[in-house]
Amino acid sequence: MKSIKTNIFAMGASLALLASCGTQEKKTELTLSGLDPAKFETTVDGTKPVRLYTLKNHNGMEVCVTNFGGRIVSIMVPDKNGTMTDVVLGFDSIADYQNIPSDFGASIGRYANRINKGQITIDGTLIQLPTNNFGHCLHGGPTGWQYQVYEASQSNDSTIVLTINSADGDNNFPGNVTAHVTYSLTADNAVDISYDATTDKTTVINMTNHSYFNLNGDPSKPATDNILYIASDSITPVDSTFMTNGTMMAVKGTPFDFNTPKPIAPSVTGFDNEQVKFGNGFDHNWVLSTKGDITKPAAKLTSPATGISLTVYTDEPGIQVYTGNFLDGTVKGKKGIVYPQRASVCLETQHYPDSPNKPQWPSVLLKPGETYHSHCIFKFGVEK
Repeated sequence: MKSIKTNIFAMGASLALLASCGTQEKKTELTLSGLDPAKFETTVDGTKPVRLYTLKNHNGMEVCVTNFGGRIVSIMVPDKNGTMTDVVLGFDSIADYQNIPSDFGASIGRYANRINKGQITIDGTLIQLPTNNFGHCLHGGPTGWQYQVYEASQSNDSTIVLTINSADGDNNFPGNVTAHVTYSLTADNAVDISYDATTDKTTVINMTNHSYFNLNGDPSKPATDNILYIASDSITPVDSTFMTNGTMMAVKGTPFDFNTPKPIAPSVTGFDNEQVKFGNGFDHNWVLSTKGDITKPAAKLTSPATGISLTVYTDEPGIQVYTGNFLDGTVKGKKGIVYPQRASVCLETQHYPDSPNKPQWPSVLLKPGETYHSHCIFKFGVEK
């Protein structure tokens, strides 16, 4: 009888242990940036699964990506004291990304930036695209790729490939297009982004990443104290609707000259410059002097507070710098933080805005049998 009791007690202890293990397995495991992956697991349009994917390297850096819009949700990098810091704006759940229209962290397509009056001409045919920004087509239209679901394939801890199949007539753009966005987190703390696309009809392609960077790690306050460098001697000026006129304006002697690194704030808060007034700050394309050489720094952003630096390399001819001018304190982002005006800086590598209507600028046409390619590297570091 004693042995039977012993066995019963032992069985009870085992069951208790199993129950305990089961409870532990069900416990929510957050990402380093504090995201709950369960809040990103759902389906869009009833059939398209979305989730959160995590990239890591041996330095402890972490990048979280969702295939809804191909978005970077968080980037954790070390500051000058070794403290891991999230340096991009975003939301805590897919529901927020769906319910609060934004381009936070998105892979933009088919055409990043603005197309004048939403009109393009291809092979002599005028095509009217939807207009969604001051009478122009912005970032591919009202249902651009940032609001669509990419297919995701993660081959290892540091690389993910996102694929989108955009049907002929998607936002009225011609051609069945297959595009890939590859995010790679490198051993030297860089987020390497490659874009590729093919089409079965002549179309236009201009892709970019639209991350909102705040290297201070405190998006409750403006990031305009950050120090900016841009390798550029000119911008493509805009009118009051943010549309380019096809000319180039020298930056020397203007608030747009960042060939010598300087804080952003004095240039965007004075508003004594017509272009700054039109943009309500910076929302302009800089013509890069790197001329497509991805080994040369195209831009660099540095936080005096954290010491975190971000150097941008690209094979693109331009970079759109946007200083979060339209953030107005009504959007509540990750961890319940409300984003004020200029809480971030966007560094969007791309072809120039409205290039389909500016034959004097590098072409954005993609024809059958050709492959579109674009490459951007966001290299993080620390300056003490």
